[in-house]
Amino acid sequence: MKKRAEKYLAQFVYGAIDGSVTTFAVVAGAAGARLASVVVIILGVANLVADGFSMGASAYLSSKSERDLDKKDQKQHWHERTPIKTGLATFAAFVVVGAVPLIVYILDAIFTLHISVDALFFISSLLTAIAFASIGILKGRITQTNVIKAAAETLILGGIAAVLAYGLGGFLAMLLGLDSLS
Repeated sequence: MKKRAEKYLAQFVYGAIDGSVTTFAVVAGAAGARLASVVVIILGVANLVADGFSMGASAYLSSKSERDLDKKDQKQHWHERTPIKTGLATFAAFVVVGAVPLIVYILDAIFTLHISVDALFFISSLLTAIAFASIGILKGRITQTNVIKAAAETLILGGIAAVLAYGLGGFLAMLLGLDSLS
């Protein structure tokens, strides 16, 4: 099982990090602009599906191209990854981990919890930070490297993306004279 996981680790980590970072960037940008929860959900889900599919399809095509080149050069390996599984691993990781920043917004919308925009963003940030750290820990364990360093690296990079998106969302809302929709 571990050997099988190792074959797709790079794609899983890539998909999971990109899914959580890009979805959280959408959430952070919307929070910075003080947009309503419903808008956050619409933008977040649209990002998850479209970007997740794009990532999965790109991973599939990249893996297939690599395999085709190997065949051309007579370098086939019995242990190589299959393009379809590579694409599916990327897509699944993107969507599953990428959904984490949206969970609290979706729960608020479904159960009408009336959580403030600031509290929603704080909870989403906390859940996403846990997801970032978990991805790093998983990567560290499978690659047998320092899990604390791997978790910190993922948290820092994800945090930078979030700060950029939040700041840009707030700046653009101010620049465009957008009133809060919440």
